[in-house]
Formats: sequence, C-alpha cells, structure tokens
Amino acid sequence: MDTTGKYLLLIHLAADARQEWDAMTPAEQAVGLDAHARLREDLAASGELVVAEALADGSAARQVRVVDGRMQTTDGPFGESKEFLAGFYLIECESLDRAAEHAARLPEATVGRVEVRPVLQLGGGEM
Repeated sequence: MDTTGKYLLLIHLAADARQEWDAMTPAEQAVGLDAHARLREDLAASGELVVAEALADGSAARQVRVVDGRMQTTDGPFGESKEFLAGFYLIECESLDRAAEHAARLPEATVGRVEVRPVLQLGGGEM
C-alpha cells in the first residue's frame, strides 16, 4: 500500500526561546544551525524536501478575518502565549512514521515540540 504523502513539521518553541537563542554564543548557535543544514541536505538528497523556512516573530504577523464581507486585520503580537510557531518543514515521504523520524532530528524537538501533520489532498482525496 502506497502511503506516500506530504507532511508538515511544525516547530513550536517556548515564548522565551528567542531570548535564549540571542544569549547563546556563536558556537552554540552553530550547533543548531548545523543540525538544520544537515537535515535539509539529507531531505534534499532523498527527494523528500519540499520547502523549509524559519518564521518571523509574531510581532510581525497579521491576522485577517472577513466579517459581513469586509476585511478586518489585527497586527501582532497576539496576546500572551506560552509558545510560538518558529518554523516549518514541508516534506514528502512514505509515511507518518518516516515524517516523525525526520521531526525527531530537529534540535527543537529536545527543547520545544515538533508537530507532524499530514497535508490533506483535496479534490478526490480523504478529508
């Protein structure tokens, strides 16, 4: 049975993680950056990488709603939160288990959490 699909690896970190990152030495930061570089290289070599990106701080975000046909926007940050979405990887691989194996390689999995979510195939796929 072919279960190949796309999976989103969502990197969640504690609210103070950016301050902790800024307090690290360049050598300590390099360890984390190197782990990401190795994972991106491995995923690209295996053909499983679709895209990977870090996300800007929530203060740069904007929420959008449409109420009564009119767009309403709210600039971030959006209240106090215990964690924030720091980045993501979109991968295409054979199974949810394989995607979880990749997620476990992220350094953030040891200090935060990485959510692995299957991407729905709309238009004839399961929902």
